[in-house]
Amino acid sequence: MVAKKYDLEERLLEFSVRIIKIVEELPDSRAGKHIASQLLRSGTSPFPNHGEAQAAESAKDFVHKKKVALKELRETHRWLQLVQRIPLIQPAKRMHEILKETDELTRIFVASIRTAQRSREVQPP
Repeated sequence: MVAKKYDLEERLLEFSVRIIKIVEELPDSRAGKHIASQLLRSGTSPFPNHGEAQAAESAKDFVHKKKVALKELRETHRWLQLVQRIPLIQPAKRMHEILKETDELTRIFVASIRTAQRSREVQPP
């Protein structure tokens, strides 16, 4: 059995694709349009922000860009909870997997930021 390579960039790309598909399913109502706009913005943002972090100019810049992606993931989680609660997508339980993935990605970014901050503290100025 071949072990699957872990690739955060690919995972974030797939997450963005899933968010876009959810947005396309939202109703064409005032609320649906508002949530779709917000969800599309926040839910696709972590992918390019991760790319920006990879090209960071310093450790401080790296942490800052990771924090931006983390902020967007947290916002996305809230919008998805709202979509599930109303429910705007049927059945509402379909939202469980994307909520779980949002939570896992959030945990990955929190750990990455903590590690980067600890490494920065150990580095001489």
